[in-house]
Amino acid sequence: MSDNRAADAAAIQAVLAKSYAAWEAGDADGMVADYTPDATAIMTGSLRGSRENIRAAMALAFDGPLKGSWTSNKQLSMRFVGADAAIVISESGILFPGQTELPDTAKVNATWVLERRDGQWLIAAYHNSPVLAPGQ
Repeated sequence: MSDNRAADAAAIQAVLAKSYAAWEAGDADGMVADYTPDATAIMTGSLRGSRENIRAAMALAFDGPLKGSWTSNKQLSMRFVGADAAIVISESGILFPGQTELPDTAKVNATWVLERRDGQWLIAAYHNSPVLAPGQ
């Protein structure tokens, strides 16, 4: 990986880490701060079609069923698509108060699409799907 791509990879990992930290803080505004205005997110079968829609849904969730939760995230791969786009694949899941380990049944494979706009890496799309047990 070239020095430039290494710097891009580090910047992308910082964007994702910032979003994860905001989730842990229950901060919907912070969670989407590095999303594009036209970002999309598909989670639990629902489509959220803009940064504002994602923010509003997460704010409700952080005040309700996701209150006090945090995420476990393990990056599986990152690849660049041209100069200004990247795809990150991760294994993730939500941990709730009292949980210390992510159960296999709660794991999802997540796809993050990031793009560089005006020199800044931003999340343009997110999608997750449950991890199937071996043999399924």
